[in-house]
Amino acid sequence: MIKISIVLTAIMVCLGVSMNIASGEISSSPKSNSYYPANKAPLAENAYSPLPLGAVKPNGWLKTQLQIQADGLSGHLPEFWPSLGPENGWLGGDGDPWERGPYYTDGLVPLAFLTGDKKLIEMAHKWVGWTLENQAENGWIGPVRNEDWWPAGPMLKALTQYYEFTGDPRVIQVMQKFFECAKNELPARPLHSWAKFRWADTAINAIWLYNRTGDPELLEVANLMMKQGLDYADLFTNFKPYEGRSPKWTLESHVVNAAMGVKTPCVMWELTGNQKYRKAIYTAIDNLDKFHGQAAGIFSGDECLAGKNPSQGTELCAVVEYMFSLEVLMKSLGDPAFGDRLEKIAYNALPAPFSPDMWAHQYDQQANQVMCKWSEDNWWTTNLADSGLYGLEPNCGCCTANMHQGWPKFVSHLWMATPDDGLAAVAYGPCVVSAKVKGDVPVTITVDTDYPFDEIVCMSFSTPKSVKFPLQLRIPDWAEDATISINGKAIDTEPGTFATVDRVWEDGDKLNLRLPMKIRIERRFNNSATILRGPLVYSLKIGEEWTKVAGEEPHADYQVMPTTPWNYGLILDMENPEKSITVKKKSVGKMIYSSDTAPIELHVKGRIVPEWKEEHAGAGMLPVSPVKSSEPIQDLVLIPYGCAKLRVTEFPVLDE
Repeated sequence: MIKISIVLTAIMVCLGVSMNIASGEISSSPKSNSYYPANKAPLAENAYSPLPLGAVKPNGWLKTQLQIQADGLSGHLPEFWPSLGPENGWLGGDGDPWERGPYYTDGLVPLAFLTGDKKLIEMAHKWVGWTLENQAENGWIGPVRNEDWWPAGPMLKALTQYYEFTGDPRVIQVMQKFFECAKNELPARPLHSWAKFRWADTAINAIWLYNRTGDPELLEVANLMMKQGLDYADLFTNFKPYEGRSPKWTLESHVVNAAMGVKTPCVMWELTGNQKYRKAIYTAIDNLDKFHGQAAGIFSGDECLAGKNPSQGTELCAVVEYMFSLEVLMKSLGDPAFGDRLEKIAYNALPAPFSPDMWAHQYDQQANQVMCKWSEDNWWTTNLADSGLYGLEPNCGCCTANMHQGWPKFVSHLWMATPDDGLAAVAYGPCVVSAKVKGDVPVTITVDTDYPFDEIVCMSFSTPKSVKFPLQLRIPDWAEDATISINGKAIDTEPGTFATVDRVWEDGDKLNLRLPMKIRIERRFNNSATILRGPLVYSLKIGEEWTKVAGEEPHADYQVMPTTPWNYGLILDMENPEKSITVKKKSVGKMIYSSDTAPIELHVKGRIVPEWKEEHAGAGMLPVSPVKSSEPIQDLVLIPYGCAKLRVTEFPVLDE
């Protein structure tokens, strides 16, 4: 369960913030970054300012991963998928006028500009350009036959990213006119259905624009949306629609609405400053974990919230939307726990439902996923028989359109700007960040690392002159005895905080961050055990047999069946996990998230548990641990959750 982190006093002073941990109340002196837009009064002060798209670029294995995505479905969908073809309503055609075009554009824009892929950049200009050039006289954007407010949200998010990279002044003009339309028409045509639940995804764009123009009418529109939209703070706090497995499909229990809704109390707090909304953010995450939490940091929902059984699934849309919600929360509140959760999801739940080459994806992933086949007898609450297949459009095309934002938005949010004109590393991965710091000095920090597969993060500084600025480094809650070494001089840290290094930085300075990755065991559903090391969750490596069942390659549909046993219990030393588990490090290859080329392995012993069998085309109900077995002891291999396309992640624990 995520908790309010007790941040180092020096950091809180740096931020101009004091916190009463018991009440969650915050008082702050007004501060804002000189170079990157922060919340203007009367909005609540945000902890960090996001850097514009392109300020953080992928490096190392993350660069490879984004290129894999660009070379897969993300870069080719409009070539063969009718929903995104030239007939799409957001390109002026007679096709889909609703969310698929905006969803795709919201992920395409950052992917195109971060990879520098000329073909994708041309596509981004095409998709954004139609909206910029075809705004209705009254300010409406998109197909005029679409009367739903909801799709404007993801398209506006795409426009803000496009503006940050290109500086195209049309974006500001179009957005200003759209929100004038909203102000005029919302009273008589209020939010309803999906828009009522997802209103925050439009309101955050009004806030973004207000912080650049200062137009108070934008906050009037955002507050009107809040008044008409669902009060997620109340819903998450009382949680009545969310306890247990959903008996039927509802908007209230819809998993993607919940993933988007996690950030909604934060938007309400920014608009009002009311501390009850701030507290509701933590209540929301705690309750989702309590009733529906899964091992990879997400919560179940197939299609609606489904409880803690690891054989229940989670829709891919919910994974990428929960990541974006956490990125918003980190910007607003600056709690290092949000960075811990963001990394856990990004490095586990995000790659898991994709084939290694990202030419196929699942609608639903499972923590205990021992087969992926078409079956009407399944674990899902409301989803269809093909939801677990790897393919082009299993169950529904919403994820086919929306899945693209996960990796590129994660990269662009690895670093943020601090209120005192410094920089903060809020998540770790190989990248290059270029930004202005105190004194209007440009600084470039090159991050070389195989994290999360390795515990060393190396940073090299490039600057035209000496410059003093604070650097904040997130120390994960699991990273006991983490150390920061600057030009060979070590500094101690405290887990679950941001460590601040405020010094004069010189061109050529080197900083090494060591984040020790001790093996951890987490007790989960039916007292089962999940193995973690650093931000990675580990799963049983199961032999995979991929069979094409429909479609045309390379964008076909595949079932994946096990070729090795999966129903093992583990022999674990709970007090000293490293005595029963050994680590084998391997190189990070060109195909990172594949069971054949996993960059790291854990070796552990276990036995078959005969009574644990297949049920509903998947792993049957977990037996309550501890369990007994007289089967032979076997050596088992665990690999990162995201590499294992078939997996067991929550294991019975043997009574030995």
